[in-house]
Amino acid sequence: MREVTISKEPIELNKLLKFESLVSSGGEANQVIVEGLVTVNGEVETRKRKKIVAGDVIIFADQEMIIRRE
Repeated sequence: MREVTISKEPIELNKLLKFESLVSSGGEANQVIVEGLVTVNGEVETRKRKKIVAGDVIIFADQEMIIRRE
């Protein structure tokens, strides 16, 4: 599991995927979320703008990330 440090919270899920280079664009981030390919804290998340905060665990494409605050 890798740690992702954010400077302020919350951050939107689609932006997080894009900023962490797990997708190539915001449009692709939205698509994978809507298709149910992303989990947040063990549950499938289909809201593109789901607010992510420190302590959340996101899994996408065999990448598991825990969010930390600076």
